[in-house]
Amino acid sequence: MKKLPLLIASCLALTGVLHAEDSKTEADNTAKNERDRVENKETPFDQSETAEDVELTANIRKEVIADDSLSALAKNSKIITNEGKVVLRGPVETRDEKAKIGAMAKKAGAKSVTNELEVK
Repeated sequence: MKKLPLLIASCLALTGVLHAEDSKTEADNTAKNERDRVENKETPFDQSETAEDVELTANIRKEVIADDSLSALAKNSKIITNEGKVVLRGPVETRDEKAKIGAMAKKAGAKSVTNELEVK
């Protein structure tokens, strides 16, 4: 009977070690973030704060979130609006998702759409 608690404790300790090893291989976007800064790409910090641009961004985001056919990646894409011009950035699962989000931005009233979404 004394061996059972020791066995359980050993299993828990091993699980912790394995989990710690897994967490070391988490996704790292540092390279993409560096690339974006170097190439002067638009980031969410470039989002205009005018009422029109904020409303346009919000309307596009609502459409994206409401579409159950889009992946979690697509729903988390960056939507950056400045003077009615929309830039879409981030990863998506498919070309269809990329095209669909671009169409949503146009339908919402964007003057122009720069679709830089990347198919994973």
